[in-house]
Amino acid sequence: MSKLKIGVIGAGSISASHLQSYAHNEKVEIYAICDLNEQRAKDKAEKYGAQKVYVDYKELMNNAEIDAVSICTWNNSHADIAIEALNRGKNVLVEKPLTTSVKKALEIEEAVKKSGKTLQVGFVRRYASNTQILKQFIEKDELGEIYFAKATCIRRLGNPGGWFSDKERSGGGPLIDIGVHVIDVLWYLMGCPKVKSISGNTYSQLGNRKNIKNLSFYQAADYDPDKNTVEDMANAMIRFENGASMLVDVSFTLHAKKDEIAVKLYGTKGGAEVEPELAIITEKHDTILNVEPQVDSATFDFVKGFQAEIDHFINVCLGEKETLSPVQDGVEMTKILCGIYESAEEAKEIYF
Repeated sequence: MSKLKIGVIGAGSISASHLQSYAHNEKVEIYAICDLNEQRAKDKAEKYGAQKVYVDYKELMNNAEIDAVSICTWNNSHADIAIEALNRGKNVLVEKPLTTSVKKALEIEEAVKKSGKTLQVGFVRRYASNTQILKQFIEKDELGEIYFAKATCIRRLGNPGGWFSDKERSGGGPLIDIGVHVIDVLWYLMGCPKVKSISGNTYSQLGNRKNIKNLSFYQAADYDPDKNTVEDMANAMIRFENGASMLVDVSFTLHAKKDEIAVKLYGTKGGAEVEPELAIITEKHDTILNVEPQVDSATFDFVKGFQAEIDHFINVCLGEKETLSPVQDGVEMTKILCGIYESAEEAKEIYF
């Protein structure tokens, strides 16, 4: 069987996770790499054995040999590239978030319908083993009706700078960059209920804190300590049509003692924690039990999570599976993210 030829668009840091995962899939040939920085594209092509290098994604799309693409570019470019790829008959894996506006998200959804191809949104935590284990418990009604969830992803110091801190390119700060992961995995486990209303707040009080010494953090390749137009932190209350609700708080920078991630669900029969490690809380014979699943990884394994996501995408392209993160979910998540920003800007609750 001939291998699927993959093109990767965007050769920045997140592309490494895509490329490494494709390289470990025997059904795949990494065929082309595209980046505005030609040397960076050439370096990645040499490392992963890609035959073609492009600086213009439209030229890559002209290559009929390419079966599918991974989009690893700035958030504000996702829509144009995804629509172009779909129109050219290619399956698409696009990094989260799907895009930066509801209008663009709906345009992508329409392109998917017209093309008949699959677009998989890069909600990588959906594919992680701890998420899928917990989903089995939920589907067997072990938690009962899930009515409340909490999504926390706090960095005390962690504004990456570069395009991540440029609202025009990123669409926002910690909410759209890291918050989307914890919000989405809870929403997915809750069964993707429709949103009823959102009350959100954003704060830009501390900036990128370039004055801080003695504590290192990840910095983008184009880090500039003097440029930052995104929020420091965001919080929100999301209400769903089925009566459930979710609390969210995320930050790039905050006067917090330590970084924190907490992803929790509460139901009528039990509760669960996805992060910081997988746990199930239930009751038997009038006694509350804290259940600790015996698994290889009780927390999100970045490498294995991406491998599972990429492997699933390849199986989708081969017609063997359906994606766990379809474009429709990307549209709804865009509505949630944009709704939080809109509520914060207008200082009022937003109704859908």
